[in-house]
Amino acid sequence: MLRNRIDDVPLSTLLAGTIVGVYLLVIAGATASIADAAATCSTWPACQAPSAESPALLIAWGHRLLAAAVGVAVLLSSIVGFRRVSDRRVRAALVVAAILFPVQVALGAVVTVTGAAGISPAVHLGVAMSIFGSLVLALAWHLEVTYGDPTDGPTTTPTPAPEPAKELPDGGTAEVGVSPDRSRIDEAITTLRAYVSLTKPRLMWLLCLVASAGMALAAGPALTVGTVLATLSGGVLAIGASGTFNHVLERDVDRRMQRTADRPLAMDRVPLRNAIAFGVILAGLSLAVFASINLLAAALGLSAILFYSVVYTLLLKPNTVQNTVIGGFAGALPALIGWTAVTGRIGVPGLALAGVVFLWTPAHFYNLALAYQEDYERGGFPMMPVVRGETVTRKHILLYLGATLLAASGLAALANLGVLYGATVAAVGAVFLWAVLRLHRERTTAAAFRAFHASNAFLGAALVAIVIDTLAV
Repeated sequence: MLRNRIDDVPLSTLLAGTIVGVYLLVIAGATASIADAAATCSTWPACQAPSAESPALLIAWGHRLLAAAVGVAVLLSSIVGFRRVSDRRVRAALVVAAILFPVQVALGAVVTVTGAAGISPAVHLGVAMSIFGSLVLALAWHLEVTYGDPTDGPTTTPTPAPEPAKELPDGGTAEVGVSPDRSRIDEAITTLRAYVSLTKPRLMWLLCLVASAGMALAAGPALTVGTVLATLSGGVLAIGASGTFNHVLERDVDRRMQRTADRPLAMDRVPLRNAIAFGVILAGLSLAVFASINLLAAALGLSAILFYSVVYTLLLKPNTVQNTVIGGFAGALPALIGWTAVTGRIGVPGLALAGVVFLWTPAHFYNLALAYQEDYERGGFPMMPVVRGETVTRKHILLYLGATLLAASGLAALANLGVLYGATVAAVGAVFLWAVLRLHRERTTAAAFRAFHASNAFLGAALVAIVIDTLAV
């Protein structure tokens, strides 16, 4: 009966569940709580009985029981995978995971009994990460074979659609929907909204959270309100300047794309000269605020503005399919800005946080590229689904998600983050994985948007957990 029930479970579901279990072990092992628990439970495979008076013992026992359950899941996934799948890549990845898991258990026993005198806990964690990576590869390749479209292959670089002619009402103005009798107050509000739109305000909350997490990692409970306000003010101005320059440089392309055709410069709601001046003013104010903190923060702020406005917008986005991957540097820089605003230098935890954001960016944005694939093709942008096809794009989303989760566990180890961060990343990571799994199965625009929103929730929740975890120490 048990075998029949297992046979009814799709292999992708079984693998996804096993991946979540392995990740729970990885992120738990990377947090400071497990290190403390191991010190109170120095025998293997069992130690003294857990009790409510000893939370560390409860954590240690929970970790070992979870490891036993996950070991069974890894073995079961490998057996089922070999029975159902003939793809050599999937089989090889499952073999690696099945071989490494008992090695991982043995390393854990050595670390526990010797108190890390015989082997570094980093090796133990590294093997766990390798098991996780192998299972993610197995799932990605299995989904590619099962749900991929063999005809969905590389295409030529997209050719931009011709720019549509602008329709000017009554032969006078390029502004749409502005009636002659509209009051000056209404016109002022409309103009204000247009300038606010130039700054891309929807990007600000997440990037400000990235900078906040960088500051919290650097300062902990010693973080001051003045530093937070200055850094976030400079960040908001820098984001606004970058967004404005992006609008300026892409105004002609925006008119060809449905999702951007109503932007202020595409609709001529803001004169080009005014928009350029607005961006320059925002950039200058941003650098002045950052310079009041320290010069390194100002240099990184200038780098973020130039990278997004020039390198990404002009060089990467219209010319290479890797535009989203390399462009992730722009989103990662606020983590370093937050760290350097506190310390005046670049540190390893700040770089680790930047790495998480960098790897998260393709897993996040490729979903939007799938949803707006035709729009990007009209704009002439070589986005991944336009050039490589939807099957490859969905596979890369899963692979970058796996890399993001590993980077998040590495951050936990480097920054000594605790249970709150570990539990949050594991929970929202599982939700993100579930959304990506549904994306592979459904292959719809709605599924792409669902995975896009799940990616936002993942990073937002992880960043909030970092802030709370570090400030509560």
